[in-house]
Amino acid sequence: MGSPSSEAKGLVLCVLSMVAWSGLSLVARASDFNKDFDINWGDGRAKILDSGDVLTLSLDKDSGSGFQSKNQYLFGKINMQIKLVPGNSAGTVTSYYLKSEGTSWDEIDFEFLGNLSGDPYVIHTNVYTQGKGDREQQCYLWFDPTADFHTYSILWNPQTIIFSVDNTPIREFRNLGSNGVAFPKSQPMRLHSTLWNADDWATRGGLVKTDWRQAPFTASYRSFSAEACVWVSGSSSCGPMDQPGWFTAKMDADGQAKMKSVQREYMIYNYCTDTKRFPSGFAPECAIM
Repeated sequence: MGSPSSEAKGLVLCVLSMVAWSGLSLVARASDFNKDFDINWGDGRAKILDSGDVLTLSLDKDSGSGFQSKNQYLFGKINMQIKLVPGNSAGTVTSYYLKSEGTSWDEIDFEFLGNLSGDPYVIHTNVYTQGKGDREQQCYLWFDPTADFHTYSILWNPQTIIFSVDNTPIREFRNLGSNGVAFPKSQPMRLHSTLWNADDWATRGGLVKTDWRQAPFTASYRSFSAEACVWVSGSSSCGPMDQPGWFTAKMDADGQAKMKSVQREYMIYNYCTDTKRFPSGFAPECAIM
């Protein structure tokens, strides 16, 4: 038998590339907290349960707790189901975010600000580039996030960052290229989550303090998935032929309409309208986004 043709070789390479990407996605879908994450804070307050299917973080008066992903990612579509602290959670913050290392770090934040029983949770988002943030937005959640698990997602690709709740986009931060708007696109990040006390600012600007009689406070996690470019030894698992649909995705008109509806009904803070905090003018993206 003769050597395979160049076309046949190309087909084999294409199939192998697809298999490699499928394998990466399959591993991400079949999540196991034991394999995907390290508990890095809390002295036993974080626990992995049910053979790796569930992870819980707890906070008491002495300490909070946290975990981080074993992998670093340079772009990805990250999903996590979270059930937030029930009851009187005032003063507590459950954070869920991507962050790079170093003093000039990049970061993409979800933070869930606890509240008194019966009051809505506040969801706080922010984007840091090269250590510079000040891009906060806040809105109320339109459901009880303590009664059941809900999916919180970050889509991060070279064009955009989209924050979503149960597949409904609540915020977009776009890469505007040469318009003077910095965008996180070169530093790999790990996924982190922490549960901690922030009663100096979290609930009504720090007016409502943590009621430690309610401790321990507990948040629960399940169903992590990451369709992502894993960063290993200075290079990405995504080659030129391994770029899935999310890598070039942008928000369509339907997504824009859903996002604007959420912002119109539930947004309570936007850095692009805070004249007291930014008396000299807003960030350049405020005039574009």
